[in-house]
Amino acid sequence: MAKSRMRAISVVGAILLPPLAAPALAQGPVVLGDTAACRPGADGSAALVTVHGFKDRSGQLRIQNYTGAKDEFLASGKYLRRHDVPMSAGGDMTVCLTLPGPGRYAIVALHDRNTDGKLSVWSDGIGLSANPRLKLAKPNPEETLVSFGAGVTPLRIIMNYRRGLSVKPLD
Repeated sequence: MAKSRMRAISVVGAILLPPLAAPALAQGPVVLGDTAACRPGADGSAALVTVHGFKDRSGQLRIQNYTGAKDEFLASGKYLRRHDVPMSAGGDMTVCLTLPGPGRYAIVALHDRNTDGKLSVWSDGIGLSANPRLKLAKPNPEETLVSFGAGVTPLRIIMNYRRGLSVKPLD
């Protein structure tokens, strides 16, 4: 008698309680940053930046964007918008970044492994929009510019780390 009552309670509980995992699966990846700007129907321009290929999970991820002006590209304090977010436990990371409007922008992803807020070519990782092949020198901003329209534009950036005398994605 007790077993049949427990089964009845289990069936009623299954009907009344929503499944815990289903909403998380329906929502897709966790989005950090300007989350409201990347929701369906949001006004303005935004980049939905997914970063792939992390070396490890130490430190934080910094996402920032620049105009194509050579004197401003990667210059200290010349970014338009920036988000620093803690590293996730695993997988790709997705950050929504509000843009000033439609146009061409360079977006930079920095895996700041020691959280000092600076790029250390010896330990940190970097990725750029358009995923150009990197060298141990500042890239040409023209190689990194991507066109963004009104609404949300998805963008995938691959991280690069110093390996010997080169900078490239992990295998």
